[in-house]
Amino acid sequence: MTSEPVRPDRLAACWASLREASPLTQCLTNIVAAPLSANLLLAAGAAPAMVDNPHEAADFAALAEGLLVNLGTPSEGTADGMRLAVAAADAASTPWVLDPVAAGLGWRTSIAHELLGTTAPAIIRGNASEILALGGGSAGRGVDATHSTEDSLATARSLAGTHGCAVAVSGPVDRLTDGTRCVEVHNGHPLLTRVTGVGCALGALMAAAAAVEPDPLLAATTATAALTVAADGAAAASAGPGSFAVALLDELAVLEADTLAERVRLA
Repeated sequence: MTSEPVRPDRLAACWASLREASPLTQCLTNIVAAPLSANLLLAAGAAPAMVDNPHEAADFAALAEGLLVNLGTPSEGTADGMRLAVAAADAASTPWVLDPVAAGLGWRTSIAHELLGTTAPAIIRGNASEILALGGGSAGRGVDATHSTEDSLATARSLAGTHGCAVAVSGPVDRLTDGTRCVEVHNGHPLLTRVTGVGCALGALMAAAAAVEPDPLLAATTATAALTVAADGAAAASAGPGSFAVALLDELAVLEADTLAERVRLA
């Protein structure tokens, strides 16, 4: 695993690569977040594919360049699709992202642990309570976090070390780690929490970034920085959550690599 620091210029290079490559990104995600996730990937320059049925999930995962597994609204059929897709991604060396939405609820948490036991993801992304619950701690209030990202950092480090991946904890201050390096992203706006599915869509963007960047921490940070920098601009042009959702896609679509490097606030 690389020890090179995560810097704005490296984020810019990753973002430029994503724009140029337009990676095919398969999303097995929840019904609430699917449209926003697909639109956000398109705005970023990636190619979304929302293929989650067990008849096709494995075949598509073998073709895709990045894979998202999101446990927001699991069913028996989509859970089977997730198992098949992750196994196929492993065989094809396709990076995948796990978003353990509402971890702490028994069945979906057991699926998350089962998938983690199959093969390591490139990135685990969740809010603070989801990361704590995935590590065996207390859960939040459904999909809502009741802990701070700082509260979950020790668990995030432990999960990253155990699975050899990056762990991204989303919140007012985003904290990301690969078990050794830690990064904070201080961009973003409270309106991000007023639009359904933004965090889930961030997981999709991380999968697209991981498709073009072998350093999972850099990929996760690039996606986080791009979304939150775009949110800063969208908030300034919005009257509320409805116009913000539209402006967020617009801001992401016009976000250039050099602008990302200039506006991201890392610590």
